[in-house]
Amino acid sequence: MALTLNKKVLFFLDEYGTAGTGAFFFGGVIVLARDAGRMDKCFSDLLEANANEIHASHLDDIYLQGLLQRFWTGRPNDQVVLINQKVPPKGGEAAVQYAQAVIETVKIGLRRFQQDVLRRETIGNVDVIIDANHHNQHPAFEAAMTSARAHDGRFRAVNQVTRLDSAAARLLQLADIVAYSRKWVIARDMNAISLRDRFGIQMP
Repeated sequence: MALTLNKKVLFFLDEYGTAGTGAFFFGGVIVLARDAGRMDKCFSDLLEANANEIHASHLDDIYLQGLLQRFWTGRPNDQVVLINQKVPPKGGEAAVQYAQAVIETVKIGLRRFQQDVLRRETIGNVDVIIDANHHNQHPAFEAAMTSARAHDGRFRAVNQVTRLDSAAARLLQLADIVAYSRKWVIARDMNAISLRDRFGIQMP
């Protein structure tokens, strides 16, 4: 049982929009660490051989939708959860808004991962990987993470929050596309049901 509880979970997180300027959206890719390499390869194999970092906002929507659909149908197993979480506008410092949104998105995503993949009531040994930006390098962000890891429900399962340049992690780039997908719902090109059925993206 101890070995089962200690299986490491990786939560890749990126956003569409900017904290402090209105609503923004997080995209999450949640996998067991042991499956991350296969998920990364599945996504990477769909890209051009010489593809550099993927930025959803720089690419055609039809291409992105095809990419997401091919990833979802071709994923090596069912041990992955994709979520898109809306963060409504709030008052206060942008870095604090961003931190609160990270905490809530991680808690929601981990609950889905527990239900859909782990199928158990407990979760632990989670590493959160986020695209480095000025909000998550602010002291107020770090203070909020430290407090949440100590006191805030499912977020206590988080060992660490690691900031990476998304160029270094394909699954962070996938999280960017998952975040961006909310644009298609806002534009009424598709709804939450089609987002889930075509791409596996859940909108909690």
